[in-house]
Amino acid sequence: MLLPLRALRIAAAFAGLLMLAVRRRLWPSAQGQTVPQRFRSTLERLGPTFVKFGQALSLRGDLLPDDYLIALSDLHDKVAPFPSSVARAEVEQGLKQPIGTLFAEFEDQPMAAASIAQVHRARLKDGRRVIVKVRRPDIAPQIDRDMRTLIAVARFVVIVAPRLSRFQPVRLVQEIWTNLRKETDFRQEARNIRRFVEAFKDWATIHVPDAVDDLVSEAVLVQTLSGGHRVDDPAVRPDGPRLAQVLVDAYLHQFFVVGLFHGDPHPGNLFITPEGRICFHDFGLVGYLSRETRRGLAMFLQGFVHSDPEWTLDAAIDLGILGGQMDRAEFVRSIEEILGDYAGRPLKDWSLAEAFLQVTRLGSGQNIGVPHNLLILMRALFIGEATLRTLDPDLRILDTLVARGEEMLKALIREKPPLGDLARLRQEIALAAQDVPGLLAVWLHKMQREGGRVPIRIQHEGLESLGREMNRGNNRIAVAMVTLGLYVGSSLLMLHSVGPRVFGDVPLLAVIGYGLALWLSWHLARSVRRTGGL
Repeated sequence: MLLPLRALRIAAAFAGLLMLAVRRRLWPSAQGQTVPQRFRSTLERLGPTFVKFGQALSLRGDLLPDDYLIALSDLHDKVAPFPSSVARAEVEQGLKQPIGTLFAEFEDQPMAAASIAQVHRARLKDGRRVIVKVRRPDIAPQIDRDMRTLIAVARFVVIVAPRLSRFQPVRLVQEIWTNLRKETDFRQEARNIRRFVEAFKDWATIHVPDAVDDLVSEAVLVQTLSGGHRVDDPAVRPDGPRLAQVLVDAYLHQFFVVGLFHGDPHPGNLFITPEGRICFHDFGLVGYLSRETRRGLAMFLQGFVHSDPEWTLDAAIDLGILGGQMDRAEFVRSIEEILGDYAGRPLKDWSLAEAFLQVTRLGSGQNIGVPHNLLILMRALFIGEATLRTLDPDLRILDTLVARGEEMLKALIREKPPLGDLARLRQEIALAAQDVPGLLAVWLHKMQREGGRVPIRIQHEGLESLGREMNRGNNRIAVAMVTLGLYVGSSLLMLHSVGPRVFGDVPLLAVIGYGLALWLSWHLARSVRRTGGL
């Protein structure tokens, strides 16, 4: 009975939100919560799944207006901790050993609790201080149940408000669901941690606490304990300019060299160690950048800093943040306006994150298709820029990007293709070389058979579908002509009162003709609506 009641509660909450939106549309000056504020409070009231859903939606600056983004940024992820006895049981079940065997000490009082997990301090048998991240019991099946209900709500919303279908709400919910599943699997987070440890192992300015081998499962993650001052602590301000430069270098390295970046660099996840190193925490949200995406991002960065709208637009298309049908000249003018606005600002107020978001919003939602990893990138840029300005309010981010961006671009150009690509190329060349004599012999034989003429074969693609579309169009024209004939013929029968009568003095043949004409008109209209055009 719990599942239907939960689904009913979710449906009722969103129905109330929909009614508020309608009321606000009819009476904009009414007092009380705004729709974005009510949306945030609704998500908080519905529990952990919807808090995480709202946090994921806060990435969608390409879809949501600023007032929604501001409201969702205030979502609270702090919830009451679950009992230590449950935490101990989850640890023993996840790691398949008793707590006493795993740890010399395990603190029952959690140091932090959030919607997905809570964290306990502990000490290993070898004396190392660690943190133990324990997933909330039953959170994974609860997320699955809630997201299925949310998909049903999204489908209903599309039926009630068809204009929202262009935002593909069902697909959006499914994408968020997929990423929530990844976030609740701590094995993936441990893999992320190890990749960051490897990426920064030679950096004297960056520290990444490693995951402890053999103490990781889907629901439990044990990681080396590390601390210090938060990055926004007043105690670190005297060293702020240096730390800001270190953070910029670290992120450029992540973006353009590693291809993997920390997606949530807010002050709670960045600490300054006593040695003056920046320590990264919480690798549940990371983004991945392929070689092609890294090159596209480098091009976007160069187009932005050089105020070149054509270059910026081409990079945006390559990245996938713009696409579909577009008037190129109009988009170039729009990007030129964005870049012109920045040209009039002081350099310390330039924001790559803001410019990136403005470009994704071009086309009023008609050119949507931003890849998920670039949404994480936008979030990292926004939060990272705010953190940088906390460390150094006078930092001219643009100067740093110009100085380092070209260096990173040259590194990308010099980057060798993966060994797998080179190995495949060598194998393909070797196989092709073996096949060349036989292929040449076949070609010469065909030429002899054709009387010395060179045989040329033309292969086409897509003509079958074009033929089907032409046939469909011809069929529609034929049906339309028959329908028109039925309307004309029925009107003549009605005018001259030919044949038997029904309904008093209405010619039966005219009624039959009109009925057939209406039936064909309905089928023709339905066919056109399904395919989206004539």
